[in-house]
This record gives sequence, C-alpha cells and structure tokens, in this order.
Amino acid sequence: MPRSGYYLALLLGSLTPAIVHAASAPRPPRNTDESKVGAYVLPELLVAKDGRRIATPAQWRDMRRGELLADFATSTYGRTPALPFRVRAQTLATRTDAVDGLATRTLVELRLFDDPAASKITLMLYVPNAARGPVPALLGLNYFGHTSVEADPTLPLTDQWQRPMADMGIVKNRQTEATRGKHASRWPLALALRRGYAVATYFYGDLEPDHLEGWRDGLRGYLMKKEGRTERAPDEWGAIGVWAWGLSRSLDYLLTLPAIDGKRVAVFGHSRHGKTALWAGAQDERFAAVYSNDSGEGGASLGRRNFGETVADSVGVNPFWYCPNYASYVGRAEARPVDQHMLIALAAPRPLYVASATLDLGADPRGEFLSAVHAAPAYTLYGLTGLGTETMPPPDTPVGKRLGYHVRTGAHDITAYDWEQTLNFLDHEVAGKR
Repeated sequence: MPRSGYYLALLLGSLTPAIVHAASAPRPPRNTDESKVGAYVLPELLVAKDGRRIATPAQWRDMRRGELLADFATSTYGRTPALPFRVRAQTLATRTDAVDGLATRTLVELRLFDDPAASKITLMLYVPNAARGPVPALLGLNYFGHTSVEADPTLPLTDQWQRPMADMGIVKNRQTEATRGKHASRWPLALALRRGYAVATYFYGDLEPDHLEGWRDGLRGYLMKKEGRTERAPDEWGAIGVWAWGLSRSLDYLLTLPAIDGKRVAVFGHSRHGKTALWAGAQDERFAAVYSNDSGEGGASLGRRNFGETVADSVGVNPFWYCPNYASYVGRAEARPVDQHMLIALAAPRPLYVASATLDLGADPRGEFLSAVHAAPAYTLYGLTGLGTETMPPPDTPVGKRLGYHVRTGAHDITAYDWEQTLNFLDHEVAGKR
C-alpha cells in the first residue's frame, strides 16, 4: 500500500463512519491547469453567524473574530487546550561572536511543566551585537535541529527523531555531522542581524515528532496518558496546533528579555511551518506580524479553489497535522465553514506577508494571492488598504503595505530573495524604518 493510503487507513480507524466515508471517497487527480479551476463561492468574511454584517473594528474583535477562531479550531487545526504551563528558562550555552561576530547566540532550555519527563523547548536566539537597545525579532521553527541552521561545530547535535532525508545528513532518523549548515540558505542570519533583527528558533520536533505516530512521543501523548486516553477527539488539536503553541511559549520567554522589543516580534514559517505561523499568529495577537512562505493547502491558499494540493492530499499523507474532523472535508471543501482568506484576516490589523513560488504549483500561488485579496475587508475596517490590487503581480514584484505579497521565480523553498522582500516589508510595517 502506498504511504498515503497507509496513513489514511490508520487515521480512518479512529473516526466516525461519516468521516470515514468522506475521507475514503474516490477523488479526482490533482489539477494544475488554471482553465479547469471552475467556479467556487467563499464564505462571507464580514457576516456573523446570526446574519449581522460586521462594519466596525469593535464588531470584528468582539464577535466575528471569535467565531472564526472557533470554526478553524473545530474544522481544521483542533482546539488548543488551556494547559497549566509555566515557562522556566535555563541558559545552556552562549557564544558572543556567532555569525562572524555579528551576534551573541544563546541556547536556552524552556521547561514548561513541573514534570521533568514532559516536553520542553530548546530555543536558539541570536541578538545583533551592534544593537543599542531593544530590537525587533523573527521567530520561527526549524526542520532539522539547530545544527542545520548554522554550520558551527560548537553547536551540539540532538538525538531527537528526524524525518529521514539522506541529503540532509539524517541517518536512521537521527542527524549527523553532515547535517551541519544544510538549511543555512533558509536562514540568512547575517542579513537579518545586519538589518537590526534578532532571530529565534526551536526544532519543531521538541514538542512533537513529525510523523503519524509522533504524538505518542510528544506533548499530546504526554497529556493524553495523564488523562488515561489513547485516541483523539474529532476536534482535538493536531501537530500544527502543538507547534504553534510552542511558538507562543517561545514568545513568552522573549518578552522577558531586555534585549528584545516584545511589541515587535514577527512569527514566520515555510511550508508546513508557514501553516503553523499563520495559526500561531491568528490565535496569539501578541505577535506583531506574520510571514507565511509557500504554505499552500491548510495554509495560505484557498481550499475551495480546485488547484494544487487538496484536503485529500493533506490527510492522505499527513493527517496528524490537523484535527480528525479535517478529514471529513475530503472531496467537499465547500462544506468547511471557513476558508484560508479568513485565517489571513485573523491577523488584522497587524502586518501579514504571504510569499509564493512560480514552480510551486502544489501550493497554488494564485490561490495564496487570492487569499490575501479576500482578507482585505478585515483590514479596511481599520482604514487600511490591504494589498492595493486584485491583479496578481508578475514574478519577483512585491505588492502591498500592511498586507504584502510576492511570487518568486523558482521552486518550493525559502530563499535570500524571499527574506530580502520580507525584511523590506517588516522594516516599513513593524520596525518603523520608513
């Protein structure tokens, strides 16, 4: 059986008959032909469940925003539980001449629960040595541990589970010396530091390994064992929710540091981490800005648009990213009470930037752009203009102010070009560099 079929079969074993029927129904092949997209109708962003039209920022905040968060939780990412955590930080290592002397790098263990066996986060923080006061910060997840971010031999290897990728130096699901610096191109540390930004990251496997049964060894499994449960509820949080929760706990720590301007911390992510950043930014309004790169299905792209990856693709390969209810929308995306323009709108009025790539058809670049277009009404409530256009820009041509977008020439990746444009956006909208 193909891996997607195996994962789906395991998932279906714990769901209701209605969800099983929907998730296992035959589905058409993935469409990448724009002429075959077809018509679709998006749910109303500014109409409350009781039919009232949202016309003021107060109505958005007090009524509609909560409705949308609840709908995303129950249909897509799962409910984030109220946990009895307390962040306690212990510095593990400090290097004052990191990144060719540009930064002071600190490794900090964040304990979240009293039980030493519970999940914890090892945060890596770079603060520019040239700083003369609190600085804005970029916070995101990394895929292969801290050694993949920077090729520094003094960074310790982790023995945590890793996705098996030989070209990343992962052997038997563990990183090796060959992993060092493998993702450095996705982390332009020198660029951000020279422009006055701190950079913080944690390995997303700290809280939950990224595989079907990873929850058993992660935070969700720990909590469920304490409750005597072995199966998830239909609207219980998935891995994206867990990783997003960890970003908020990392922010808790950053807010305690005099070197960091806590009112100017932007959350970001690429691919599945881009989905995570959007959900983290939607739930936690303390994030000053949100940046999503190539996040696609379940991220920035419109689910009702028949192009690229679908709900079936997501739950067929990575069902554990979402709550079990998400599988019920296989083949019936129009039945979901929300679509992704609403997720982007939940950042309003804070700055949000979406980036796509011309060759990343699975992520539906046009669908990501249109999500930002259709999120604009939430921003106009605050007197902001959104992208300022409904026409998709040519490749490598950024548009927008408070809402920003570009489609880069190239494939599924986050590159120096992406970072340059995003920092330009953040300079203007967050850091106050006009």
